[in-house]
Amino acid sequence: MSISTPQPGGNRRPSVVAKPAAGAKPRADKSTGAKPTAGKTGKPGGSRPPIKPIKANTNRDWFPVALWTLVAVIALGIVGYGGWQVYQNGLSWQDRAAKIDGLVNYRKTEPDVTKPAQHAWGPLTYKQSPPVAGTHNYNWQNCMGDVYDAPIANEHAVHSMEHGAVWITYRPDLPKDQVEALAKKVRGNPYMLMSPYPGLDKPISVQTWGYQLKVDKASDKRIDEFIKALRQNASVEPGASCSQGITATGTTPHDLGKDQPGGTNQMGG
Repeated sequence: MSISTPQPGGNRRPSVVAKPAAGAKPRADKSTGAKPTAGKTGKPGGSRPPIKPIKANTNRDWFPVALWTLVAVIALGIVGYGGWQVYQNGLSWQDRAAKIDGLVNYRKTEPDVTKPAQHAWGPLTYKQSPPVAGTHNYNWQNCMGDVYDAPIANEHAVHSMEHGAVWITYRPDLPKDQVEALAKKVRGNPYMLMSPYPGLDKPISVQTWGYQLKVDKASDKRIDEFIKALRQNASVEPGASCSQGITATGTTPHDLGKDQPGGTNQMGG
C-alpha cells in the first residue's frame, strides 16, 4: 500500500491505492465496463494474435498419375500396333503391293507383256527399261543375294524375275553410300540380285515379274515394302530355283547350252 504525498496548497486527505493481491485476476473497469485484453502471449494488457487462414493442401504427388498415364498410352499403342499387324497380315500380297505409292503394275496395264513367256537365244528387245517381263534367255542370272558390280544381261535377269526374284538396279553415278545401302538389302537374301544399269531415268529402279518401282534414294522405305510384298510372290514359276545361274557380268547374254543337243539349256527351265 502506498500513501500519496499531499500537493501544496490543498487540504486533501491522502488517498490510499490498493495493489492487487498476488495471483488475483484483474477486474473490469467499472467506469467503462471494458475488460482487459490479452497480448501476444495471452497475458492481460496485450492485443490478440491474428488468426491465420487455413490453406488447402494443393500439393499433390503427380508421379503416380503420370506413370499410370504413360503405361496406359504404351498399352494402347501395343494393342493398336497388334491390330494393325493382324490387318496387314490379312491382306493378300497383291493388296499390299497395291498400297505402295508409285508402283507400276504392268500385269494390269500390259497383261500381254507379263504373261508367262518363252525362252530364246541371243539379244532380245524389251519395251520397258529395265524390263519387267517377256521372252528371256534359257539361263537365269544367279539370284541368291548376288550383288554384281557391273551391268548384267537383261535376258538373264528377266528369267530370274520369272522365278520370283527382285532385281534392284541403279545408275552408275549413284553415291557409294547409297549403293552400299542397297547392297545390304540384297546380300544373303535368296531371290534377290542387284546390278548397275546405265541410262536409268531415275537413280534407282526395283522390279520383279510385272511390277516396277522407281525412286530417288536408297533410304526410300518403299523399296523394303516392295521386297516384302513381291519377292517370290510375283513368280510365275513358283518353286523355281535362283541358284546355279549365270554369275558372269556383261550385257550380252551368255548362251550356255545352245550348242548342246537339242539346243536347250541343261541348267533348268
